[in-house]
Amino acid sequence: MISRTARDPEKTRVDLLVCFAAQVEGKIPAGQGGQVSAMVRQAWQVGDFSGKVEETLFWYPPRPARAKVQGIEAQRVLVVGCGKVEEEPAKQREQLRLAAGTAASRARKVKAGSVLAVLPAFTTLAADEVAECVAEGLLLGNYLFARYKQKKGDEDQHVPVQQFLLQDGGLPPARVKAGMERGRRSALAVCAARDMANEPANYWNPARFAEYGRRISGQGDLKCTVLGKAAMKRLGMGGILAVNQGSAEPAAMVILEYRSPGKGCPTLLLVGKGLTFDSGGVSHKPAAGMEDMKYDMCGGAAVLAAMQAVAEEGPRGLNVVALVPATDNMAGAAALKPGDIITQYGGRTVEVVNTDAEGRLLLADALAYGIEKFKPAAVVDVATLTGAVIVGLGHHRTGLLANNDVLAAQILVAGEQSGEPLWRLPLGPEYTRLLKSEVADLKNVGDKSAGTITAAAFLQEFVGETPWAHLDIAGTAWGLEKSYINGKGPTGTAVRTLLQLIRNWQPQDRRCPSAKN
Repeated sequence: MISRTARDPEKTRVDLLVCFAAQVEGKIPAGQGGQVSAMVRQAWQVGDFSGKVEETLFWYPPRPARAKVQGIEAQRVLVVGCGKVEEEPAKQREQLRLAAGTAASRARKVKAGSVLAVLPAFTTLAADEVAECVAEGLLLGNYLFARYKQKKGDEDQHVPVQQFLLQDGGLPPARVKAGMERGRRSALAVCAARDMANEPANYWNPARFAEYGRRISGQGDLKCTVLGKAAMKRLGMGGILAVNQGSAEPAAMVILEYRSPGKGCPTLLLVGKGLTFDSGGVSHKPAAGMEDMKYDMCGGAAVLAAMQAVAEEGPRGLNVVALVPATDNMAGAAALKPGDIITQYGGRTVEVVNTDAEGRLLLADALAYGIEKFKPAAVVDVATLTGAVIVGLGHHRTGLLANNDVLAAQILVAGEQSGEPLWRLPLGPEYTRLLKSEVADLKNVGDKSAGTITAAAFLQEFVGETPWAHLDIAGTAWGLEKSYINGKGPTGTAVRTLLQLIRNWQPQDRRCPSAKN
């Protein structure tokens, strides 16, 4: 789908040739060469193109009347504005992703089957970073989920590009290839997570999570284990089983293990909420928007998709283990009821005040089990956990809560580099006190205030001293403002953050205290 080329871009026959332009105050937009540069100059002189963000210049190059005269071989040419070059590297990375996504969107619109994109040399980024971000933007912008459309109408004629070529643009070829491959792995993992989330709940159930885990383990260096209901009963996973009581579909716990070459490597544990549909259970959700509750498994999808890329990338010096507790939350005859008391893995009892606060019950079992079994150096869970995070942060940043400053800082950096920004919220005993129950060790919800924080405080009770971070993606898993790399529907958020965290991995200090604010 994407490959590197050293061919002269103006002498290569493709459906669309793409170049990028940086806005320069009072000057011709920078970044092109040859005949494309002449066209950009002409458009700039008449005031039609300055290289602003998302500004485009599109034309059909004429075919020379004489055979000996060399023209541009591409059927179409597109120049995409990137805006003024940002000073911060993370912002430059996102500039390139968005510009490449713009190019992919335009390519789909004109039904271009092949696209050659010339890498820009006007950034301060390393060559591999430029190639990585452009590759990511092209592939993310090319995403389309149309599995269930039998016949395409006019509005569905934006056919995905079949082949992208990256031309070095004067950058070192080996660095370009390495960065392109890194971007390809990340983007395809995001697209896989989007595919899982787009599937309807009558198809994507716990068995599909298990099937997907087994499939990717067969394609890469992963071990897959699936715990069924009988195994979970033996282990005492009362949270998952309680949520599953009202369902016709049996629950499953999908476990994927990547082992790095060598001995004594630390383990990073990833846990993703796999709630394949959330009706709210007996504490029923309102009907409006309930169709979006098929997206309540986006945390599990992100974790599985990240493992798909981990298997291909083969990081050294770090083991990675992923757990996805999967079920739906239905109001069947045997469903969990408000006021019920359940026993989580490890023996802690929980008074269930609200059956719509079910995700934390799944995650508590998975966290406690995963930490006891795999003894990780650190653990990160990803979940569409609370509507409260949308009230606080909107659809623009993922909520981050952690008991370890070093881990939290690494995740914040990874998110910025990935174009998936996060915002850290506080934790402390004052929030845990809100979960005190009169009849059990804990209750599953506090009062109406600080809902995102009290949900994380509940999870914190099951991680002990292990460095841990919780990513609440309820606001960013879907509903983001539509852009050229995030269309309508699920975004696949957290996949790239997790991969970047793994790529940047630094040892954790278990003694590092949690931030107070």
